[in-house]
Amino acid sequence: MELEMREGYEGTGPGAITPDGCAVELYSRLPVGDEPDIIAAAVPAGARILELGCGVGRMTHALLERGFAVTAVDESAEMLERVRGARTICSPIERLDLGETFDVVLLASFLVHVGDVEVRRGMLRTCVRHLAKGGCVLIQREGENYHTDVPRERVDPAGFTVRIVSSEPVGDGVDSVHAEYVFPDATWTQTFRARPLTRRQFEEALGEEGLKVDRYLTADRVWVRAVPVTDG
Repeated sequence: MELEMREGYEGTGPGAITPDGCAVELYSRLPVGDEPDIIAAAVPAGARILELGCGVGRMTHALLERGFAVTAVDESAEMLERVRGARTICSPIERLDLGETFDVVLLASFLVHVGDVEVRRGMLRTCVRHLAKGGCVLIQREGENYHTDVPRERVDPAGFTVRIVSSEPVGDGVDSVHAEYVFPDATWTQTFRARPLTRRQFEEALGEEGLKVDRYLTADRVWVRAVPVTDG
């Protein structure tokens, strides 16, 4: 069943577009960066990972290659059709309840910045609900200047250009962000809503759901290892 586009979200370009404006074909083309190495360095070898918002499996496949057992979750069946070698589950993150726990819960792709506060709370509760004792949550935040350093563009070594064209306030602390992905043979755009969070606001959001920062994994503080407040 095709899902309706969320209010304030839009995507254009060839192929299927998900409710949050993501183009399946675009994400199938994007290369894997250093994220799998960051994750692997922060968790035990062979850990069971619950990947929330896996998309087409860019990180899923890289994590499988590194020996992790991955359960991949996404609300888009079209995205999940591209995932190979992992258990897949089609579900909105904020409503997921598998009745089992994992060594690591992964919330990447800046999902913690979702504009709807209740959806963010639901996502973080899902992380906590599925976390095994002694486990951790790995979260990818936006960069500190994500919403202010605009417009900007980056030419990827793989031969395409990513542009963050604009980030405009739409009320209640939320911005409407417009991005373009230009390939030699196709162009995709995505408009989505995101809530900028300072480091303090981010840590307070975690605390509301019983999590705390264990450590920031990268110098830019984009990648975070969080654990339950009760641990330690």
